Amino acid sequence: MIGVVTHSTHGVLFREAASTLRGVDLEWVSYDHEENVRDKVAEFLSTTRLDGFLAGPVPYTASRELLPPGLPVGVVRPSALDLTLALYRAQQRGWGGMPVSIDTFPAEAVEAVTSALELDQDQITSLPYAPTQSVEEIIEFHRSAYRRFGDRGYVISVRAAVREQLADDPIGIMSGMPVPATIRTELHELALRIESDRASAQRFAAGVFLISQSADEERARVGLMNLLLNTPEFAGAWIEDRGRRGVVVFAHKALFERVTRNWVAVPALAEAGTALGAQVSAGFGVGVSARNCVLLAEQAAARAEQEDEPCAYLIEDSGVIIGPMGPLTTSDREALSFSYREHGEHVEQLAKSVGLSAATVSRLAALDHELEGRAISPGELADRLGITDQSGRRLIRTLDAGGLVSDEGTAQHHPKGRPTRLYRLRIAQSLLRTQKKEQEPWSSTAARS
Repeated sequence: MIGVVTHSTHGVLFREAASTLRGVDLEWVSYDHEENVRDKVAEFLSTTRLDGFLAGPVPYTASRELLPPGLPVGVVRPSALDLTLALYRAQQRGWGGMPVSIDTFPAEAVEAVTSALELDQDQITSLPYAPTQSVEEIIEFHRSAYRRFGDRGYVISVRAAVREQLADDPIGIMSGMPVPATIRTELHELALRIESDRASAQRFAAGVFLISQSADEERARVGLMNLLLNTPEFAGAWIEDRGRRGVVVFAHKALFERVTRNWVAVPALAEAGTALGAQVSAGFGVGVSARNCVLLAEQAAARAEQEDEPCAYLIEDSGVIIGPMGPLTTSDREALSFSYREHGEHVEQLAKSVGLSAATVSRLAALDHELEGRAISPGELADRLGITDQSGRRLIRTLDAGGLVSDEGTAQHHPKGRPTRLYRLRIAQSLLRTQKKEQEPWSSTAARS
């Protein structure tokens, strides 16, 4: 079940795009005015259970704080193809390619299309989408451009509200709405991502818990097995005492994701240390077979044993390694607030506001700290996080919509290659602002007292 949010005038486009999709139920949320989006989505979410959510940048920005954490989201953004077709339609009307003012399109799309068409950059002005933009600001942008061009030129706008309010102006208006092919691509990608997440969650995984330090290893191992058997989160798992090799837990990958808070921390390690008086290490493996899972888990556990503190590692057959994951004790909480292993309340709040998981924002915060202000390309971001280049570009778009990156221009690493867009992460900066806002009322109260 995918919820699709559209302006009432764009419903036909979205339905045409969805006509090629089978095996998916679509629930439609239609709005006439942007200020009504949030209320309509809130009402919709209160009565409908979704597996995915698709919307344009405007309705996504208005409703992202309402979306359940971890819900797969697709945002339909106008592409270079959509801009090219809009310019072509303008040419058919006899408007020519220039002068033109463009809103909502990404700066890199405008730059790529206008360069490829060899249009005069001085005759083109664009206003990329920003979450804080108002319709009035966009309208004033277009009117100012029209006056600057000597009361000539036309507008390419993605926003229905902008086109409606400019209808009585002498400016020519061309819709820049994504064509069905663009919408279809995002919708199909979202559906495939949902299926991939489901398939991934159903993959089997193994966990190996080892007693690293104990005066009575055998007694501690029996105690560890009993502790795991009586842990509610492991109720659906197969748990077996493997003698000197420790305790093996076998279950769906989704169970381990819940137990480790999406591979962030392993609270069971702290519980075992307190209850048994022993240091416990753990390893998790995700593979194509039960044997492969156990072998990978044993490798991960052996790696965790080499650490000075109780921790865990995950090794997947794809080569991905995550860790060390700590036990998430109270004393760790402050020190690990920007690490892979734990995230605090501020990280969770920020993650919810942009529609990402807290684990992802925590990893991004750690990367932001490591980069020390250096700009990064989507490809490098993907490499650092162990995700595909396409996922890296999609993540950058999500961060950009949430104001968590800033565009730092381009870099051309090879003379004949295409320039690479660079971005600066603003995760730490956003977290700091959140913390300061919470501290300000307390400080003023303290001053008065």
